[in-house]
Amino acid sequence: MTVSSGHAHPSRFDGPPRVVALGFQIHDGKLIGPRDLFADPAFDRAREQANEAMDYLRRHGPFEPHRLPLEDLEYTTMTVLTK
Repeated sequence: MTVSSGHAHPSRFDGPPRVVALGFQIHDGKLIGPRDLFADPAFDRAREQANEAMDYLRRHGPFEPHRLPLEDLEYTTMTVLTK
C-alpha cells in the first residue's frame, strides 16, 4: 500500500505491506529533499482498495505467511505456546 512516510508504521502485523517514496533533486551540487511522493491525496483510492483487499483476506481465517509451519518450530517456544 502506498503511504506517506508519516504513516509508514503498520498498525497490523499481517499487512498490507507499506511502501514509501522519497524524491530528491540535485541543484548546484547540493542534494535537495526529501519530498514525500506518496503524500499526494491522489493515492487515497489505491490505499482504500488495498485495505479492502486485506480485510477480505482476513475474513478467510488466519493468514500467517510470516511464520514457519509448526513442525519447523520445534526448537522455539512457539510449540509450547500452541499446546
